[in-house]
Order: sequence, then C-alpha cells, then structure tokens
Amino acid sequence: MSKTVLVRYQTRAETAEENQRLVEEVFDQLASDGPDGLRYATFRLADGVTFLHVAVFDGAEDALSDSAAFQRFQNGIGDRLAGPPQVSEATVIGSYGFPLT
Repeated sequence: MSKTVLVRYQTRAETAEENQRLVEEVFDQLASDGPDGLRYATFRLADGVTFLHVAVFDGAEDALSDSAAFQRFQNGIGDRLAGPPQVSEATVIGSYGFPLT
C-alpha cells in the first residue's frame, strides 16, 4: 500500500536559493541511485519562498531519508525556514499525467 506525504513550508527570502540548490542535489542523487518504491516531486511556488514536496512511498523502505543528499538538505533546515513546516499524509484520489497512481 502506498503512503503519500505532503510537506509545505516557507523559507526566509535570503535562504530560498540555498534551499532550492539543496533540493536539486537530492534529485541529482535520486536520479543517480534510481531507488525503487519512491515517487517524489518538489515545487517552488510563485512567491519564491514557499516550497511543496510530494512524496509517494510504495512500501516500508524510505529511500528518501536514506539519501545522503536528503540528509544534507534536512541538516540546518530550521535555519532556512520562516516558520514550521506543515506535514500531512494524503490519499491520492486520482491524477492525470502526474505519476502518483
């Protein structure tokens, strides 16, 4: 059974670019490692400081947290954020052209 997690947060204006760079490093490592059982997307919203992460885990293994680049991304994240992140689980009802189901 799949588990879908959404994380939304705002960075401080001066740390938004660093945050994006760290996120891009996560995607570089995931592309290199090609872990199974993970679908993951990150969006930077139009305000330039809000980020939305969508992760779908197909199984018990958490390839995202196991990633060294993701661990670097999480290290010091509190210093980059303007407030606490909002984390919630979600149920995919449907998608079109978006590989979640």
